[in-house]
Amino acid sequence: MILFPILILAVIVYVSWRIAPRENQEDAHVHGAGQVGLLAALALFGVDYYTSYFYATGEMMEALHPYGLEHLAYYAVAVIGIANLVFGALYMYSLGIFNEGGGSFTAAMRYLGPSLSLIVAVVLLQDYIFTIVVSTLSGVDQLLSLQQAGDIEWYWHFLIGAAMVGVTWYITIRGRGESAQVVFTGLSIFGLLTVAMMIGLFIAKATGVDPLPSEKLGGPAPSIWQALFHMLAASMKGLVALTGLEAMSNGIQFVIDHDAPIVTWGRKRFPQLEKIWHFYSGKSGVGRFVQTSFLLYGAVTTLMLTYFAIYFQAFDGVEGRSLVGNLAFIGFGVIPYGTILFWAYQILAVGLLTAASMTAFQDLQAITWRNVAIGELPEVVVYRNPKGTFTRPVTAAAIVSILIQFLVRGNTSAAVPYYGVGVFMPIAVMGLALREHVKKTLTGRERTIGLFGTTFATALSTFIFVGQIVTKWDEGGWVVLIVFTTLILLAHAILLSPAGYRDPEDIHRVIREKSRIQGAMGNIVEWQSLRMQEYRYSLVILIARFFGIFGIFKPTRFEEQAVPIPAGQFEAALAHSEEETFLDQYLEKPEPRVGGAPKESAPGENNQEQE
Repeated sequence: MILFPILILAVIVYVSWRIAPRENQEDAHVHGAGQVGLLAALALFGVDYYTSYFYATGEMMEALHPYGLEHLAYYAVAVIGIANLVFGALYMYSLGIFNEGGGSFTAAMRYLGPSLSLIVAVVLLQDYIFTIVVSTLSGVDQLLSLQQAGDIEWYWHFLIGAAMVGVTWYITIRGRGESAQVVFTGLSIFGLLTVAMMIGLFIAKATGVDPLPSEKLGGPAPSIWQALFHMLAASMKGLVALTGLEAMSNGIQFVIDHDAPIVTWGRKRFPQLEKIWHFYSGKSGVGRFVQTSFLLYGAVTTLMLTYFAIYFQAFDGVEGRSLVGNLAFIGFGVIPYGTILFWAYQILAVGLLTAASMTAFQDLQAITWRNVAIGELPEVVVYRNPKGTFTRPVTAAAIVSILIQFLVRGNTSAAVPYYGVGVFMPIAVMGLALREHVKKTLTGRERTIGLFGTTFATALSTFIFVGQIVTKWDEGGWVVLIVFTTLILLAHAILLSPAGYRDPEDIHRVIREKSRIQGAMGNIVEWQSLRMQEYRYSLVILIARFFGIFGIFKPTRFEEQAVPIPAGQFEAALAHSEEETFLDQYLEKPEPRVGGAPKESAPGENNQEQE
């Protein structure tokens, strides 16, 4: 009988490995520049969201169970489901408008101005770093669940977490093709084992398996208002992984601009569904496939885990395991020698939660080179290796993440408040930007529906953003406000410093030569950079005039400086062919390039293998 679970595991691993995406030889010139297809995008930009399964429900129940309110968790699940649908629809719509990457950063720059765009850029950097911290520390929790060792000294949590960050860093800098294959295989194994675990849990319930020993809850029963507050807090904690939406929107620049195989197949077999195939065509369609998978996943998985956690009293910390660890122990326990599958599942959880950092690492690359181009980060940060990976921001993020893990003493719950709060400000900004887009471009019924949808999404995300701070006030929510304010002021200080100045030659060098970004994507970021320099100049003049009132220095000292080149309208940046760039009119004409224009994201030349 011991061969039965081993055979199940072997079949699951083999099937998962066979269906994992692989880099074809004929696509090496594209993948080598860091571009990925549908299956790879599902893995790299979805792994953070999918693996929230391992900690989101536990965090949600942690806000209810200590007060005997776990029965209210179903209302929190409903909130999570509604938020997934609303924000998923918002971001799927946005990919048709902002399909060159940048997410809410690009949306804000186009419709809301450079000030909000700069704030979003800073918040996203924080959010991605805390994604790495929370994912890896959650992996530590699952690892320790194997030996019911959750209460060991904090420095073991930190050391194991730091090691996981190091592994993820190493895989990431090796390139996206390899990363996608490994992560997709792990996600496939996770999905099949989760189905087996759920079947086991239903069997355990039907056969009368006893719940775990109940915990003694101290203190008086909470009032109705306290119960509502805890239910709201549970909803906020269960929503922490919606960062996957922004991740895909931001990282769409790394997706191949081809139809996914399922779209090509569907157009041939079911031409009457052309509207659907058109919606999912090109790289925007690939991104929409990924975001479509988010619509129901969070609510369905949270509902299942909530139901069985309440029935079997399997909460975080019970029996020294995590919530998922306890349910896996029960579900696989009904299978002969199911301990083998339990160990495999928990070890897989460790690997996937570690790999979830890859989503953050990918998006850190996408936002970092833009931040350098606009003058928000020093130019030295930009270096793109021949495989298309921006290695320096990946390395810097790994170092900062390990430092934060040390500061929170390896405690996942201590880091979650900082992680969850940063997710929803960019979503609110995206909602505002799309609302402006609807007002300017749509008419009639479409305009009415669009305004209602974007307004509701903006209001909901703003409410959740504030709710994240209020409900986590005692856990560090007030510190989040201080951190946000400090980061925003620091970002403006860097922009206003000499390091924040960018002339057309600087912008061209960062985007076209160092980052090797071409086509429409490069034109958009050139326009964004000029807009940010206009904003920088206006701030410099405003500050100079303010201090000039007190006679500290004369404002004419700054007014006499060269006025930035006008950025013009966003649409002008898209009106250029592949053979010219938005900044061509301000630069000396380069010698013609043999072989025509480079590709959208060109692979590294032989002489770029070294700096």
